[in-house]
Amino acid sequence: MTTTADIDGTRGKVDWTKPVLFLFAACLVALIVLPMSWLAVYAFTDKARHITLQNFVTLFTDPDFLDPLLTTAIIATTSATLCCLVAAPFAWLVSRTDMPGRQFIRALVTASFVTPPFLGAVAWELLAAPNSGLLNQLYRFVTAAESDDHLFNIYSLTGIIFVISCYTFPFVFVLVANALDNMPGELEDASAILGGRAWTTARRVTIPLALPALVAGALIAFLQAMTLFGSPAILALPAGFHTMTTKIWSLFQYPPKLELAAAAAVPLLLLTILLLQAQKFILGRRGFSVVGGKYGAPRRVEMKGWRWAALAFCLVVLLNPVFLPYFALLNAAFSPNATTLVTPATLTLHNIVFVFTELSSTQLALKNTVILGTATATIGTVLALVIAYVTTRRVIAGHRVLGFLATAPVAVPGIVLGVGLFLSYTRPPFVLYGTLWILLIAFLTINLPSAYQQLQAAFSTIHPELEDASRILGATRLQSLRQITAPLLRTGVIATWCFIFIGVMRELSAAIILFTSQTKVISVLIYDLNESGDLAAISVLGIAMLVITFAVVLAVNRIPVFGASAEARLRN
Repeated sequence: MTTTADIDGTRGKVDWTKPVLFLFAACLVALIVLPMSWLAVYAFTDKARHITLQNFVTLFTDPDFLDPLLTTAIIATTSATLCCLVAAPFAWLVSRTDMPGRQFIRALVTASFVTPPFLGAVAWELLAAPNSGLLNQLYRFVTAAESDDHLFNIYSLTGIIFVISCYTFPFVFVLVANALDNMPGELEDASAILGGRAWTTARRVTIPLALPALVAGALIAFLQAMTLFGSPAILALPAGFHTMTTKIWSLFQYPPKLELAAAAAVPLLLLTILLLQAQKFILGRRGFSVVGGKYGAPRRVEMKGWRWAALAFCLVVLLNPVFLPYFALLNAAFSPNATTLVTPATLTLHNIVFVFTELSSTQLALKNTVILGTATATIGTVLALVIAYVTTRRVIAGHRVLGFLATAPVAVPGIVLGVGLFLSYTRPPFVLYGTLWILLIAFLTINLPSAYQQLQAAFSTIHPELEDASRILGATRLQSLRQITAPLLRTGVIATWCFIFIGVMRELSAAIILFTSQTKVISVLIYDLNESGDLAAISVLGIAMLVITFAVVLAVNRIPVFGASAEARLRN
């Protein structure tokens, strides 16, 4: 029962909730609205800041811009198609059959998921460069071909599509596998009882229910392929052509053409928003397929004699994003020559010693990465925690706007965000270019949507009556959040922190626009070393990055989650 003394006790306290929440809203505006505003200003004006559409006329009439647009469209469309063709049967084998080693296969897909695409591109340079690639050397050795003959050429449009597909197919796999995992088994049982054969059941029940997830996955794969910078920069530029992301980057080289860079970023931004809305619409329709009730787990298809053949197929597919690239990186890290097969007699630690004791940029890049990763993860988690609380508990008027601002950055490709931040913070009153602050803002903006969505889902599992009871006893909203809700969210908060940290380590698209010699991070250092051709040093840094990343992923998967099995944690 609430007494007069209790009420009087709360009157004497100052509730800082609304000022704090409005401060967070102002932070979101600074993170998102300011850079996008400057992007629009530069895109629609000339150097004298007069309004014009000439930037877009140039963009869509000059072959120097039309060719990258067409190339990007070809790469994105082909990659998305390949991802669907591979990921759909792959997900079905893992989710719906009795194939052995299913959890191990999921773990390997996770490995390809967290491998930075630019690092995968470097690994495939080691494997399939026309002259020095390990696979081409093996081909010439086996066939006694001429020294200039090659089986693979990674510096080609086909090579780029292949590499990008290797590191975007996990997006399709995750969506389709989760859709198949959550599909009610009774629907397929009912079809079988009514006389439907396996193919009839698949065609009329399983495929229609999984199709929205597959289409949504295709859109995400298209989006990823369209907005990637690292892989095209590493593979397309040596081949002599641009994609839109590399073209935008080139416009920052001397002499900079900032108006054209801003205009070139606008189509990527608009297309990203359109694709994400389409993905949201498609996934939103899934709820109308199955109505109410608790359903049993889907029945696994018995593969019988095909079980081991299915496992072999999955392992062969995973050769491309995991086994071969990791082998190439390890070989280069311990070999005197990055493109020579290491043997016990030639194994050396010189590359490791060189990278960590002689390469002057390493310590600075590691220091900057750790500082930015820790700061971004901490600030981003706190920011997402408070915003998720506001939107789920509807604390203030305008909470919907706050939620929209928190998710809006997902529609901003990294290269576009980098352009917007560069234009925003290279002039008074906020001159942040050349400092770690501008990279911190970029990393916060990029990682906020996923952090917010994770914590919003966690908040929905905690009943608000717990907080109401705390407030009745005299606590303010902020005190209730800190003392009651936050401890219950410990698992979700830790996981969110870890994955933001991982996101900072692998981010290149925005960093490549915003870095200076004193603000390099590991991803930028790897890109710089690739331009100088030091593949051995890249391999050492890449392996160090992967070790840290997998350590964090394993730590997160060991966090106990109530009611979740180890396989479920890995899947999530």
